[in-house]
Amino acid sequence: MIEIPDKSNVLVDNQVFIKPDYLNHQYISGNKFRKLKYNLIEAKSLNFTSLITFGGAFSNHIAAVASAGKEYGFKTIGIIRGEELFDKIDANPTLSFAKSCGMTFEFVSRELYRNKASDDFLRPLKEKYPEAYIVPEGGTNDLAIKGCQEILTEEDDEFDFICCAVGTGGTISGIINSSNLNQKILGFPALKGDFLKEDIAKFATQENWQLIPDYHFGGYAKINEELVTFINDFKTKFQIPLDPIYTGKMMFGIFDMIKKGIIPKEAKVLAIHTGGLQGIEGMNNRLKQKNLPLIT
Repeated sequence: MIEIPDKSNVLVDNQVFIKPDYLNHQYISGNKFRKLKYNLIEAKSLNFTSLITFGGAFSNHIAAVASAGKEYGFKTIGIIRGEELFDKIDANPTLSFAKSCGMTFEFVSRELYRNKASDDFLRPLKEKYPEAYIVPEGGTNDLAIKGCQEILTEEDDEFDFICCAVGTGGTISGIINSSNLNQKILGFPALKGDFLKEDIAKFATQENWQLIPDYHFGGYAKINEELVTFINDFKTKFQIPLDPIYTGKMMFGIFDMIKKGIIPKEAKVLAIHTGGLQGIEGMNNRLKQKNLPLIT
């Protein structure tokens, strides 16, 4: 894996800084680079020649694994949620990119996809692809946590709050484990529900964290005109792009919590920009269909 160059934190407000981790790689961006780093090292060491993973139609993880396979010499197989997508690959920016990287696909029903972590689902895959290393959906496992623990450095010790978006819980778990106990780690889930607390608790070694469930905008991949306006204004003001699924909602939440006094105005806040920018094109296609403003 390539070395990630040191990046200075970017000031975006009088108390909010962004750690631009999304600049660590053009395609295997942000937390996806972190999660895959040690998984790829493990796959190589065990002499696997292929990678199998799972995701939806616009998955950042699918795009990242496909790119990593191309760059580091693995064949890649994507198990994609939604049988109806099998003839829509070229019309889908994420899947068409993954295909261009050499990824092949198997499309499964949403009902079957729910069991993707079960032995009954995985056993036939292992028999069909004995040469393949299996990476879980979103990339979260012990090796992913190890990679995400490298996001924070000693330079980040000065911050009172460290914030990150939450999907499967792997990134925030790594951040929690490498944070100082006097720091408060705030996670902004992209999904509804409290199930993430249990998932994070399996990996987190400290208790200095909290999930903020108020800024998912209706659930995973849900978005409205207010959020689009915020993302576009943010980019205009700070020259930093945000994605609509994860970092846009996180930054909206941070600014709103400061405005409401939930985060004290004297506190120093570090927001981790985990990437996800490849999803903007797909979201804009959906916004066009709804005649809503586009993300610029």
